[in-house]
Amino acid sequence: MRAKDIMTPNPACSTLKTSLRGVAEMFVDHDCGAVPVVESLESMKPLGIVTDRDIACRAIAKGRNALDLTARDCMSSPCVTVRDDAALDECIEAMEGNRVRRVVVVDEFGRCCGIVSQADIALRAPKRKTAEVVREISEPTLSASAGGGRPSSEASH
Repeated sequence: MRAKDIMTPNPACSTLKTSLRGVAEMFVDHDCGAVPVVESLESMKPLGIVTDRDIACRAIAKGRNALDLTARDCMSSPCVTVRDDAALDECIEAMEGNRVRRVVVVDEFGRCCGIVSQADIALRAPKRKTAEVVREISEPTLSASAGGGRPSSEASH
């Protein structure tokens, strides 16, 4: 099984300049919780990712006016990527090694072509793989258990 077999293809993508409201509208319109941020909609080169948690932690919790912010202001960067022909185990290793819940899938030219989430693994992969990835990603870090939280580039995916 490969990334292209389980990924959500052609995810909604934003650019650095997309308003945070625009990103949130993509969450609603596409029933998702993460939007890759790309260099341009032509190049589709991934630069980061904005998750619903990023917005909550980097905008709302800090008292910032979300209507004044863009994807650049809240994204986690760099985003973790895998090739579309990566084996399922490579996706899981990327998620576990980076403690993220989603990986952006890129084609042979480095263009964003999909996203693999924990839910994709849960729906399409063997049950033991699902249990493994949930256990590894959900394990609290020392800083999180001390109340400090994870580093922002890893905490939100």
